Amino acid sequence: MELSISYALRMAATAGLLAALPSRLTAQQADTLPARNLSEAFKKGSFGGHFRSFFMATDNARQLSDYYAWAAGGAFSFQTASLHGFSIGAEASFAFNLASSDLAARDSSTGAANRYEIGLFDLQEPENRRDLRRLEALWLRYERKNLKATLGRQALQTPFINKQDGRMNPSAEEGLWLEARPGKRLSLEGGWLWHMAPRSTFRWVKVEESFGLYPRGLNADGTPAGYAGHVSSSGIGMLGMRWNPGRRTKLQLWEQVVDRVFNTVFLQVEHSIPLRNGHRLQLGLQALRQDALADGGNADPALAYFKKDGHSHAFSAEIGWKRGAWQAAAAYTHITSEGRYLAPREWGRDPFFTFMPRERMEGSGNSHAATLQLGWQPRGGKFRSEITYGHFYLPELTDFTLNKYAFPSYRQLNLDLRYTLSGWLKGLQAHVLLVYKGRMGGTYGNDKFVINKVDMLQYDLILNYRF
Repeated sequence: MELSISYALRMAATAGLLAALPSRLTAQQADTLPARNLSEAFKKGSFGGHFRSFFMATDNARQLSDYYAWAAGGAFSFQTASLHGFSIGAEASFAFNLASSDLAARDSSTGAANRYEIGLFDLQEPENRRDLRRLEALWLRYERKNLKATLGRQALQTPFINKQDGRMNPSAEEGLWLEARPGKRLSLEGGWLWHMAPRSTFRWVKVEESFGLYPRGLNADGTPAGYAGHVSSSGIGMLGMRWNPGRRTKLQLWEQVVDRVFNTVFLQVEHSIPLRNGHRLQLGLQALRQDALADGGNADPALAYFKKDGHSHAFSAEIGWKRGAWQAAAAYTHITSEGRYLAPREWGRDPFFTFMPRERMEGSGNSHAATLQLGWQPRGGKFRSEITYGHFYLPELTDFTLNKYAFPSYRQLNLDLRYTLSGWLKGLQAHVLLVYKGRMGGTYGNDKFVINKVDMLQYDLILNYRF
């Protein structure tokens, strides 16, 4: 998306003010500074970036369409050196469709659209194969001791708004974000966001326009959800606390307020217990509550994102073991029957311990998930392997009040292999992800509940190079 003239002028004016700041330091003191003037801040700035090759293929049930796509692209970033605590950063990304099946075509028997491979490119323009560019970041930052403030376009990592970097470009946000460390064991962060650039899209939009860029699912009466383009909200306010009350205990507490739509409170506690002979026990607990705000985004229930006066609860727990190169974990999540757990998929992935790449519990209520995970990473850290198996029990397909996406219960198996190269290939990582999803719930003989949902295999081969 083209950068607005007014936004660019504000950033340029701020840079000019930095250059005008006086300096009364001695020569010896100035030599120890990152930069003494704006010109030096740019000359001493740092470049970075990455390149990525991503091949994905989905093998659906025999009578349904299969898909494949091969994408290549990357990003370049630059950050100035600090000048009186201020710095400027920018990042731009690009991507190309090197080869793919027709991602705009619908399955002939079900009318279903492609779900996974299109995410490597632009969800809003499936035919776009070349002109895939986006300004990922453009920010002004001030840092002083234990305080950091960032204004502009940036990529956040919180329980509900995060990069979800599983395709070619991550999700990003525009706003004011503050981070503070009042003590060694306590950190605070939060701010206000007014624009979003969701993963797999290449335009910046207002927060209220970001609702419904991904598939929208169904209303409680089974009609197609119509909230896309009809949600009224001025932005998102967030506040988070991370506290380590002891060496082995970590606590997170977050509140997210989506103006005139809904509010979410999230608590996570983790505790580690050392055992004999190098064994370590790890425990985790999560709790979540959501409540509608105002009319849930629109006075018309058919156009609202969150049901008026609605609320939901979710709980997740994990127990893990670790020793040397090996680790294992078992996790369980329950979303109660009081209502759907809702979090725009455009903004980030689920925060629960049972999360597995390529699927989510978002949009469901009265649901249960149980996962087992085994990982191995030998000394040196170049190779990492992980296998995860899960059962996900969802309400009946026809229970639209608690099953937004009409998704059948399913089981999932993920095999994740990563190898980091060294020597003259330092910075290159090879990543293989294999996903199998099988049905456990009924589909009423209708393949629209099967395609890209269950009875499928997916193959992902990713090469990442960072510099």
